[in-house]
Amino acid sequence: MKNLKIISEGKNYSALDIGNLDQLSGYSHIIPRANLEIKGKTFIGEVLKTTGAEISFQVLLPGESMPFIHRHREHEEIYIFIKGEGQFQIDDTLIPVKEGSVIRIAPDGARIWKNNSLIPLVFIVIQVQSGSLKNHFTADGFIVKGETLQDK
Repeated sequence: MKNLKIISEGKNYSALDIGNLDQLSGYSHIIPRANLEIKGKTFIGEVLKTTGAEISFQVLLPGESMPFIHRHREHEEIYIFIKGEGQFQIDDTLIPVKEGSVIRIAPDGARIWKNNSLIPLVFIVIQVQSGSLKNHFTADGFIVKGETLQDK
């Protein structure tokens, strides 16, 4: 099992490198209360010291599926598919997914997924507190004075 390590850290940031996405199968996540190991999955929020989101990377090899259906108490999830093809079930709806597919699921949505392709299904999951977003788009950002990368 691979371990995540911070590669750079400062007052206002932390950075890590999970490595080549084709090597995600070297990670695994243990769910203690279910006594279950999910191979090919790693959570990075705790290592990055995130304060508003949890992020995970996962790979499912051909024919593999999530071993259980689940919901969340408070978090909505956003799944971003990077490679492969599969099926994603939310409640009674089955959605085909592939590279470029993005799905948002409310906490109450029962979810499970499967790789039904011949290549690994790679995706990122972002968990955030449901209802916590105050502004969409760029309303939260603002320009500050400073040297840009073009100036260097």
